[in-house]
Amino acid sequence: MPHARLARVSTPEPSRARHTTRLRVRYAETDAGGGVHHGEYLTYFEVARVEALRTLGVPVGGFEARGILMPVVEARLRYLRPAHLDDLLDVTVLLSAVGPASFSFDYEVTREGLLLVTGWTRMAVVARDTGRAIQLPAWVRELLGGVAAT
Repeated sequence: MPHARLARVSTPEPSRARHTTRLRVRYAETDAGGGVHHGEYLTYFEVARVEALRTLGVPVGGFEARGILMPVVEARLRYLRPAHLDDLLDVTVLLSAVGPASFSFDYEVTREGLLLVTGWTRMAVVARDTGRAIQLPAWVRELLGGVAAT
């Protein structure tokens, strides 16, 4: 059930590493009501995910150089409270699951400790040259193990 998965985000298991990226809401990210446009949160998730992988020593370009693309194939978001222009947000990403040809992350967006948005994305592992899903290479599985460990 999607909501059960999202409910876990605010109380992660201690064995899962948390990687947090701080972002400031820009004017272009807000809607006519003054809040962050709902689609921007997926961009915030991507920024946090890319930074988490970079801290493990492999920037996204490193995956591509090894012939792997990681498109988002599924995403869920749950909006609890709005964020606004110039808010300083913390976007936290946690590895959720690793499958044979995909992996997923949980996210939480907070402002001064107040939970605003939770989310989840599933990434496929795709061969760059063919565009077809492939088994998770051993080096990617090992790298993701670094996200799962404290």
